[in-house]
Amino acid sequence: MDPADTGAAVPRTGAAPAAATAATAAPADDRLRAGTRAYRRANLALFAAGLATFALLYSTQALLPALSAGLSLSPAQASLTVSASTGALAVALLPASALSEKYGRTRVMTVSVFTASLLALAVPFAPDLAVLVALRTLQGLALAGLPATAMAYLAEEVHPSAVPSAIGLYVAGNSIGGMSSRVAGGALAQAYGWRTALLAVGVTALACAVVFRLLAPPARHFTPGSISPAALGRTVAGHLRDGRLRRLYAVGLLFMAVFGAVYTVLGYRLTAAPYALSQSAVGAVFLVYLVGTGTSAASGALSSRVGRRGAFAVALALCGGGVAVTLARPLGAVLVGLVLITGGFFIGHAVASGAVSRTAVRGRAQASALYLTAYYVGNSLGGTVGAAAYHLAGWGSTALVALLALLLAVPAVGRRP
Repeated sequence: MDPADTGAAVPRTGAAPAAATAATAAPADDRLRAGTRAYRRANLALFAAGLATFALLYSTQALLPALSAGLSLSPAQASLTVSASTGALAVALLPASALSEKYGRTRVMTVSVFTASLLALAVPFAPDLAVLVALRTLQGLALAGLPATAMAYLAEEVHPSAVPSAIGLYVAGNSIGGMSSRVAGGALAQAYGWRTALLAVGVTALACAVVFRLLAPPARHFTPGSISPAALGRTVAGHLRDGRLRRLYAVGLLFMAVFGAVYTVLGYRLTAAPYALSQSAVGAVFLVYLVGTGTSAASGALSSRVGRRGAFAVALALCGGGVAVTLARPLGAVLVGLVLITGGFFIGHAVASGAVSRTAVRGRAQASALYLTAYYVGNSLGGTVGAAAYHLAGWGSTALVALLALLLAVPAVGRRP
């Protein structure tokens, strides 16, 4: 690596022995620093991998009405194509993080994103719901390798001063991935059908996997260890005993419950009266994810300025205000509410996930995996409960579910780190 890329000074010929001794005693920190070429490569690689992961994970969410029509499915049956992938991912996170401790973060992430992308090329050809759900389950299992290890990779390879910004950019890639599969998927589904839409997502994800493989810098600070179920259990138990980590896990679960409730029901609400939007129009609504891209990338600066609790307070206020605004009937008000919810959610997620990797001194991959397990459990709970509430009493009851989740998050974000 070029010394200019690391910020390390090149020793002068004939330096004093005392200086050499000092350098030996305190070697230069060669972790990736902001502004260097290697840091930019790492950011772009993780951005591409995050985009692929979340494009694949939520590729069917905006297509649920089209799936219902194309395969004669009820909304509950169609929603299995989302819950199968997120549920499988949650189950596989801890095993994937354990594998990364032995085989390395970069290797596990590479296998994860390539396997999931190749499976995505088979998804459009599923003949029925059973095969579709089975393939989506396998995708979820494969995808676990990237979110389970990405935060640990950044915490190990990036200088602490640049970690918040690096994590913010990674989460921004997540938001663009989630947005692009929904927006492009909706338009392609209306023009060419849901199978073509899913095929396009798969091809895009595979291209992102290639970008990740070409750009990701090799891990320089990873120390391999053995895979021991007993040791893994002790590490997990230690994290769960840590009150700071438990609060961060609760925050991730509850913020995602809000997001899952809102976005699972969104397509059905907007295609029904009085809006009666087309599939492509509903997909275009997901352009509000661009707000999440911006707030994710800015979350590090916000946290540095107002502190972690202040950033969480901003996230709660935006989400709560957004949910309240969506109760208004005009479509414009609904869209404004979605913008606020999306911005607040991604601030909360970026700050919480980054805090987990900094709080855990050992077993960072397992700490991040536990956070993401809680996060996807929140997605499943929010989506299921929110959809059931919508079926019973309309959008007002879904909004109530979201507001209750935010209320439960207040004690967790109000405690000192």
